[in-house]
Amino acid sequence: MQDKSALIAMSGGVDSSVAAYLMVSQGFRCEGTTMRLYRNEDVGLSQFHTCCSQRDIDDAAEVAFQLDISYAVTNFTAEFREQVIGKFIRSYEAGETPNPCIDCNRYMKFDRLLRAAEEKNLSYVVTGHYARIEYDAISGRFLLKKGVDAAKDQSYVLYAMTQKQLAHTLFPLGGLTKPCVREIAAEHGFINAHKHDSQDICFVPDSDYAKFMEQYTRKTYPAGDFLYTDGTVVGRHRGTVRYTPGQRKGLGLSMGRPVYVCQKDMAKNTVTVGDESTLFARELLAGDMNWIAFSKLDAQRRVKAKARYRQPEQDATVYPAENGIRLRFDEPQRALTPGQAVVLYDGAFVLGGGTITEVFNENGGGTL
Repeated sequence: MQDKSALIAMSGGVDSSVAAYLMVSQGFRCEGTTMRLYRNEDVGLSQFHTCCSQRDIDDAAEVAFQLDISYAVTNFTAEFREQVIGKFIRSYEAGETPNPCIDCNRYMKFDRLLRAAEEKNLSYVVTGHYARIEYDAISGRFLLKKGVDAAKDQSYVLYAMTQKQLAHTLFPLGGLTKPCVREIAAEHGFINAHKHDSQDICFVPDSDYAKFMEQYTRKTYPAGDFLYTDGTVVGRHRGTVRYTPGQRKGLGLSMGRPVYVCQKDMAKNTVTVGDESTLFARELLAGDMNWIAFSKLDAQRRVKAKARYRQPEQDATVYPAENGIRLRFDEPQRALTPGQAVVLYDGAFVLGGGTITEVFNENGGGTL
């Protein structure tokens, strides 16, 4: 049996601080660490922008001091630059819409940080995610479940966790609600008890990812033609990377009615717009699958599926495919997007997930 020891990922926020408190209160030997994933000045952020700022480090250090646990800042900037920021930029340049939070969890928190815990002879990595992990003795597998707080559930961004990572990870907030977590922090006088939650991509100021990409890469993404679905040129865009499927605002087009981005051609540098009806599709292909509840999908099965973080689960049927899965929703879905994750559920349990590679419209043709 493993000893009760843990490396606590402390972001400086209230969730990870309460997670640390709960582990200490359960008698775990704990060490706290803040993962320095980038330097703010390298990505055009002020020192007080949330996540990885000096304020976050100070807040995490203060809580660690209160809990009487050791604390250090760990430098993972090189890995983050390649595995998360680099992939983020490459995906947009390929016409996809990435989710860097999933990649950060996959490559940093539950890969690189777990290796750091092993180097310190600590048995577990602990984070403030709202999700739960259970061991199923029948299948011999660790299972990932939704957090009890439906409004805060983060199982979608954790679908890529491996069996080893699940076996060595603890989510002490999985059975709590956010108001309860803030109450615990306030009761213990934590400096961040009422600290605002970050909603943006941590390294992109003001959610302007195209501006970030241009500053970071020192590239200029050239203007090109807006096309209507019939091929007619209807205007000029400001660079294909600035647009995502389903987008309506910020197009700068006067067509007498709302139009939406429905397709991008990176090779031709064109963005196609159309009526909202063109955005809906039932089927997609996904690859780079990670299965949690079983080792592989052997046959079709009914599932609930989410194709973006805030989307309600939708009824669907999943089929094994040559390089992943084919998923057919019962009802047409709006703006299914290559590069985004699709995660499959059975009740509270995450079956697995992968990256959308292709979307098919109602006529069977590829839409993106």
